[in-house]
Amino acid sequence: MAGGTCPYCGAPVGPAAAECEFCGRTLTAQQPTQQPYVQQPYTQQPQAQQPYAQQPYVQQTQPQIVIQQTAPPQAYMPDINPAWPIRSKVVAGILALLLGGLGIHKFYLGKTGMGILYLCFSWTAIPALVGLVEGIIYLCSNDESFQLKNHVRIV
Repeated sequence: MAGGTCPYCGAPVGPAAAECEFCGRTLTAQQPTQQPYVQQPYTQQPQAQQPYAQQPYVQQTQPQIVIQQTAPPQAYMPDINPAWPIRSKVVAGILALLLGGLGIHKFYLGKTGMGILYLCFSWTAIPALVGLVEGIIYLCSNDESFQLKNHVRIV
């Protein structure tokens, strides 16, 4: 084959090359050469098209729009760790209301440092008031915020 370009990949090939160095295909003398584009003059009549019944059917594909539905926010809990302990929100709220001055609800939720702090200051009325407020917050909060705030899973 004479020098030029490979008809398969367009890479330059030498005049005595039997195969293309880039794509590895065998080059033969019968391979078609690329015809340069020649613009038709404006005076030429357009070619008549065949009727639709004789033309082969070509299916045109339209771009498809895919809409992914996400789960509702109530069912989607992204940061819930399966290693967190299982606790009850109602039990934590009742413990905070009744025994909040001693910090029993903090021990129940696994926050022993805060529980000890509540015990140390139990002789004042401050832990009892804070425990009362926390009990109301525990009972009024939704499940997801209770789990994320206290790092527990709900029963």
